[in-house]
Amino acid sequence: MKKNIICIVLMVILILLMPLLAMRFTNQVNWNLADFIIAGVLLLGAGLTYEFFIRKSDTIAYRVVVGVMIMVALFLIWAELAVGIFGTPWAGS
Repeated sequence: MKKNIICIVLMVILILLMPLLAMRFTNQVNWNLADFIIAGVLLLGAGLTYEFFIRKSDTIAYRVVVGVMIMVALFLIWAELAVGIFGTPWAGS
């Protein structure tokens, strides 16, 4: 269990290094500290949620369905925060 959590944290760090490095080479990526914190919380939350739910079942079908549901939820939240596809007050546009 501890090994899986460490792996999830390392993957989140690696994913967050991409926009950090991109900011060094282009002006197209302009993240501030709040963007990194929100992205980190979303990614870490999704990873830990998946880890929690896959421990509850051994079937591959259950793991796939849970993984797809978490990824869809993560994508919708991320898209809303980035461009405001639903028009909520939290939209980034």
